[in-house]
Amino acid sequence: MVHGAIPINTGTSSSSALIVAWIALLIRMSNQPASLPPEVIARLAHEAEVLEFREPGGMMDHFSTSVGQTITIDFTPRLVVTPLDVALTTFVLGDSGEPKDTTAILARVKNQVLDVDAGLKKRFPAFSLSTIEAMSLERYTRDLTSEQRTLVEGTIRNRDITRAARHVLAQKPLDHRHVGALLTEHQTVLRDVLRISTPKIDRMLDAAMAAGAYGGKINGSGGGGCMFAYAPVDPANVAAAIERAGGKAYVVTPDDGVREDRNTLAGHVA
Repeated sequence: MVHGAIPINTGTSSSSALIVAWIALLIRMSNQPASLPPEVIARLAHEAEVLEFREPGGMMDHFSTSVGQTITIDFTPRLVVTPLDVALTTFVLGDSGEPKDTTAILARVKNQVLDVDAGLKKRFPAFSLSTIEAMSLERYTRDLTSEQRTLVEGTIRNRDITRAARHVLAQKPLDHRHVGALLTEHQTVLRDVLRISTPKIDRMLDAAMAAGAYGGKINGSGGGGCMFAYAPVDPANVAAAIERAGGKAYVVTPDDGVREDRNTLAGHVA
């Protein structure tokens, strides 16, 4: 029997969590002499969920679920997963109840960016989304359509916000308000530039901020589904505000990755 409390088809990695847990269970039940490392389980889950069906999704959900806690993931020049020693506290997840079409949104945003990136590399071999400075974009994007230019600019802004977040998360003591501000800055790009937020999600985020959350953003590929807010102080009040705005709220904290729960008689994979 499989059961769980993760909202389904809402951008919260429910399918990735199920596949990671299933693979871990198969390994545990097999005659292998030892369990596989979390990184290997994540790769197998990505192959099973994404590559097998030629879906446009990435690997982040599988590594986050398998490795657990707070991690950073570098994809170039090679895949490197780095656990962070950071004391993040309480988040509130809010399910809008709005249906989402992950495949369509990823196709519109991700695939277009990849196509533009490939085209620019042909014309400008030195062009790289990893290294290009925002102030230099005009030189490369002047011949793009307005939508293509907007997507590239949004990608660069998100990249820079991610780099700033890595720097903040490495600081001791952790500046929790700065973490929240970066989440909100990211949401601004997702809402105004990439256009993957929704009016209801925006209202839920506004309600969370008014109730004391430090920041928040839409979750997953967007277009509906869930948002989350960082709420180190009084998360119950933030959760209540999200529910008054029409969402279903869950108070969550960072946790270990996939594991066997030995506290039950038969055991299960959590």
